[in-house]
Amino acid sequence: MINLLVVGTIAYDSIETPFGKVEDVLGGSALHFTNAASFFADVGIVATVGRDFDLAAIGFLSERSVDIKGISIDEGRTFRWEGRYGYDLNQAVTLKTELNVIEQFKPKVPDEYLGADFIFLANIDPELQSHVIDQLKRPATVVLDTMNFWIENKFSALIEVIKRVDMLVVNESELREITKEYSLVKGAKKIMELGPTCIVVKRGEYGVLMASQDELFLAPAYPLEEVFDPTGAGDTFAGGFMGYLANVGSVSQDTIKQAIVMGSVMASFNVEDFGINRIKRLEYNEIRERYKAFKKCLHFGDIEFR
Repeated sequence: MINLLVVGTIAYDSIETPFGKVEDVLGGSALHFTNAASFFADVGIVATVGRDFDLAAIGFLSERSVDIKGISIDEGRTFRWEGRYGYDLNQAVTLKTELNVIEQFKPKVPDEYLGADFIFLANIDPELQSHVIDQLKRPATVVLDTMNFWIENKFSALIEVIKRVDMLVVNESELREITKEYSLVKGAKKIMELGPTCIVVKRGEYGVLMASQDELFLAPAYPLEEVFDPTGAGDTFAGGFMGYLANVGSVSQDTIKQAIVMGSVMASFNVEDFGINRIKRLEYNEIRERYKAFKKCLHFGDIEFR
């Protein structure tokens, strides 16, 4: 039974960083998300690809209880993105974007997915995100992501769909652009006035900030010796985050904090290779060991004052 649904993109990415260059590697928001979430939950993925896409290349997902019947194969070419990073890996320079089949994409959620309790609306047109919500039966938790393109070109539609979700997961520049607030705390409070009860702010190498009505929570990024490619790290974080919540079947303050750490763990693996390659070959025992190491980094004991 599918208990986690993601709607987003599958792409071929061409990426250049100071540490290497690749062409036409698998990527896209829905694929990065699913690659991580599938370690924790049964995932249904809704996306579109072109006739040029090799479905066998994602056959490994079937071994992790991923249902791909929601992927439509449409006339045309698969979405493609080309970008370059300098030594500041928080900033990508987009060199080329080919929307291709994405231009005609109108997501249809299969009947088997309609009862999913956890829904992640990855980075697509906010009007399509609302269209997905219209199809759902009784989702327990709906989480939304977006990007600067939609903030700048579909702002009204974005605000309307934000009003319909439980959580917003965005990076810090996106939160500032939506709210016109430099302070992330003030910005999170503005978003919560619209309806969401929890805001998760991705801050790249500086970690994650979570704000709810009752508290704030900070988690650092896991310290790594080598970083090759940050592409998809935010979507991989979301996959670990949502996958963990779907696994435990609870959305409390404590489980959200645990899910943030798990998302950070998964994102730390993602950046160790290009595209989805590192998460594709990841083993459960590696996740457990890094989670333990991360927890040890965060523990500093009580302080006694005299």
